[in-house]
Amino acid sequence: MSFSDAVIAIAVTLLVLEIRPPRDSGHLLHGLVTLWPSYLAYVVTFMLIGQVWANHHVMFDQIRTADRAVLFLNTVLLMDIAFLPFAASVLSQAFRDGQGERVAVALHGLTFELAAVLFNIMWAYVRRHPRLLVSTLDAAGAVAIGRRFRLALGWIAAGTLLGVLVPALGVAVIAAFIPFYWLPIRGETDRARLRRGRPGPA
Repeated sequence: MSFSDAVIAIAVTLLVLEIRPPRDSGHLLHGLVTLWPSYLAYVVTFMLIGQVWANHHVMFDQIRTADRAVLFLNTVLLMDIAFLPFAASVLSQAFRDGQGERVAVALHGLTFELAAVLFNIMWAYVRRHPRLLVSTLDAAGAVAIGRRFRLALGWIAAGTLLGVLVPALGVAVIAAFIPFYWLPIRGETDRARLRRGRPGPA
């Protein structure tokens, strides 16, 4: 998990570097206020990446052994996450310029949609190979985790499609995903103590 955590940590750190200080110190307050698209893109993207990190741990806490397929899918997921600072920068620039907002929201939403797709593919794969899963995960817990991951597909897709029509509404729908997805998943367990002393799956 250390490699995955490091990639995610770098991605969220790069987000703040995209917020450039105003050049005109003589009108600093006004300049700071006009950076609101950068603040918005930063907060929404940071919190969504935080959810990716949390649910990544939820998933891999249930994976006893990761084979080559899981490692490959996880690598593609991390590649997508590493792209998010760029998508957030495009989003903030579009809203700041008042042009290209539809494309920017689509890019931002599709990047998260790809992450949701990869989560679902990985979870479906490990469920088809029970030997990869921990013995303590029961059927209800596996179903609950899968249901939450599938919900992300529809929710983010809906926000992305709405954003193509009404950019601000699309961002609002995607942002509304944040508080809901921090709710615990049924069957989620804290296996941190059990994982100590043995290598992580990714």
